[in-house]
Amino acid sequence: MQDKTKNKIIALGFVTILFLFFIINLVKKDEEISISERRKLTQFPKLTLSTLSSGKFSQEFENYAIDQFVSRDEFRSLKATWSNYVFKQKDNNGLFLLNNSIYKMEYPLNEANVQSSAKKINNVCQKYLQGMNIYFSIIPDKTYYLKKDYLSIDPSQVEKIIKNTVENVKYIDITKSLKLEDYYNTDLHWKQENLQSTVRKIEEEMNLQNTSNIAYEVKPMGNFYGAYYGQLGRKISPDKLNILVNSTIENATTYNYETKKTAKVYDEAKWQASSDKYDIYLSGATPIIEVKNPNSKTEKELILFRDSFGSSIAPLLLENYKKITLVDLRYVNSNILQNYINFENQDVLFLYSVVVLNQNVLK
Repeated sequence: MQDKTKNKIIALGFVTILFLFFIINLVKKDEEISISERRKLTQFPKLTLSTLSSGKFSQEFENYAIDQFVSRDEFRSLKATWSNYVFKQKDNNGLFLLNNSIYKMEYPLNEANVQSSAKKINNVCQKYLQGMNIYFSIIPDKTYYLKKDYLSIDPSQVEKIIKNTVENVKYIDITKSLKLEDYYNTDLHWKQENLQSTVRKIEEEMNLQNTSNIAYEVKPMGNFYGAYYGQLGRKISPDKLNILVNSTIENATTYNYETKKTAKVYDEAKWQASSDKYDIYLSGATPIIEVKNPNSKTEKELILFRDSFGSSIAPLLLENYKKITLVDLRYVNSNILQNYINFENQDVLFLYSVVVLNQNVLK
């Protein structure tokens, strides 16, 4: 009899919890974006005879229910914590937490992918950049700066493949100009306010003026939940994202070839609206974008072939150039570049992260 009573109480409690969650989900306001996951959340699907009969409504409603479930982030965090501490898994979704910083296991080196990336870069050099000053630099993944007992891709291995494949290019080694603290805890990217040593190293190797004496104002933007934060699912303190400002950057303008819009170097509207706060730098990922410096004392121009790391360092190179054209070969095919860029005697810098080169995503 006691067992029956206990079972009834447990069953009643379970049903009550389900009912409460049902009611809370009904009355709570739907959210548009997830800051922690840096993506838009599914909204309530359109209910029509067509979507009902095709099964589209039920599929979209399932995605909607998962995205809008109350305390979703807390449940994701509980799952990740359970996996780490109960099942003793060292990683979650390929990421691991160490000293309040999140790392992704970007390993091993895929030589075939790096070779393919190098060949595409060499094709760009051969087709467009003959007789120009061409430089190449590799951005290490932040796991490279951990202790040696953590697996990571050695940039020097990538460097060897690049040097053996890409012709007439001067390599700039920036590994010693960076350290672990120069990267965000919740993201793979570097912090703009920590890049002065890296900028100086690039300037030295490219025979540019020394801009280390130029003052910048550090402008705090607020909390930054990087890409790794949502992927890991653990609750840790967010980073603080800052931007560096001076008169050169404030007076510079950008032109986005994809949107055909002119804007400022820092897109503060994106900071407010985008789920990816890193988009504040040059409005985020885009195939080709120009940055013009009306205060320039030189006619020099730079073509910067880059991934997302280039968005935050490009403003700090503006003191040396009248115009910087940033090209992201992940989003534009190199065969059509002549339709947008007039190649003639510019400086050229290929600046890519180890992660991108190891994935073979250049077009």
